[in-house]
Amino acid sequence: MKKIILAFLLTSLSLFGANNLEEAYAKEFAFLKAQKEMLKSRVNEVASTNAVKLAQAKKDIEKLQEKVLAKESLSQKLSEDLFKAQQNLESINDDTSLIEAVVAQGTASLKPYNISINVDKKNYPTTLKEIFNSSLELAKKLSSVHIEDGEFYLQDGSSTKAKLIKIGNIAVYGVSDKVAGALVPAGDNKFKIWKDEAAAATAKSLLENKAVDTLHIFIFENPNKEIADLKEETVIDVINSAGIIGWVIVVLGVIGLIFLVLRVLYLLSSSGSKELPQETLKELEQNGVEKTLEFLKPKKGSTARVLKATVRNLDKDREHIEDIITEATMHEGTRLDKLSSTILVIAAVAPLLGLLGTVTGMIATFDIITEFGTGDPKLLSGGIAIALVTTELGLIVAIPLLLGGNLLNSWAESIKDNMEHAALHIVNEYNKLK
Repeated sequence: MKKIILAFLLTSLSLFGANNLEEAYAKEFAFLKAQKEMLKSRVNEVASTNAVKLAQAKKDIEKLQEKVLAKESLSQKLSEDLFKAQQNLESINDDTSLIEAVVAQGTASLKPYNISINVDKKNYPTTLKEIFNSSLELAKKLSSVHIEDGEFYLQDGSSTKAKLIKIGNIAVYGVSDKVAGALVPAGDNKFKIWKDEAAAATAKSLLENKAVDTLHIFIFENPNKEIADLKEETVIDVINSAGIIGWVIVVLGVIGLIFLVLRVLYLLSSSGSKELPQETLKELEQNGVEKTLEFLKPKKGSTARVLKATVRNLDKDREHIEDIITEATMHEGTRLDKLSSTILVIAAVAPLLGLLGTVTGMIATFDIITEFGTGDPKLLSGGIAIALVTTELGLIVAIPLLLGGNLLNSWAESIKDNMEHAALHIVNEYNKLK
């Protein structure tokens, strides 16, 4: 561009000359100066406009920032309000669930007493008020003694009209023309007479509103659940409740008792007279060996047999006599220990059989629980009876047999010692006579 302008100027100089060149320069300078002034004015104008716009923009930015802060504050407040609203909603839901649970529990508790509650899910306060009032009336009724007309079953199964004196919901007395006394549940909210003659006076006194010194009462938990009549169990019934294992324990106990008696009788016959050793020694000193043997011949028992063997061998040397005494004592000891081990074995096996019965009964109980649950305790009674009665029978058999067996063993050992001591004493005394 500069080259073009320079070429233009040179051309102008060549055409117009020097004067024209100065004039052209002047005009150009004036034009450029005017342009400069115009540009300065324009720049100042633009700068002024921009300054105004910048100031306005700053004000607008400040306003926008204030609006943003206000919006953020409003958003935070709305978030807090939303959080509080959610918490209130959860609290309302929890309260509603709690109220529903209370209503369900209240209606379920009142249902067995034939009290129905109209549940209005849109108006729980009214429902709660109805439950409260019904519960209050029921509590007053159950905590009071009231008389009403009714009937109950007699011992023979027939029913009779009577006055029923109800003590809340835990006990009932009945007074009729035939009989009076305490009543027990017979199932299906019906009652039957209880076998207790003393309760008759209590029933009549309550009917006449008189005070009683002793209250003969039968308290029950549920009037719809039948109470079985009391049955006096015999020993056979108890053993039958233990099952086959119970009878095995009883049979072993009888056998052990028989063995125990037999052993007592045998030890009594074997011990002989306490004076026999002294009588034998006296006979030996006075009449000699032959007469002493004749004296001992009719005598019976372990002591007599050992003394016979001793007297028969008195003429032999000391060592040989002692061997004979030891042999005779051991031989009689075997007889004295007869049935001892059998009795102790039975005493040891009986509690083990009882433990077996316990395990068997518990297994049967758990099988019943698995099949029928724990709703009816009567279903569990069979297994529990086997578990407990067999243990009881095992201990009943084991304790006396173990005690008696050990006592008889001690008695047998005492007899052995006395035999040996008596035989050696005779040997020693006889040697002094020589």
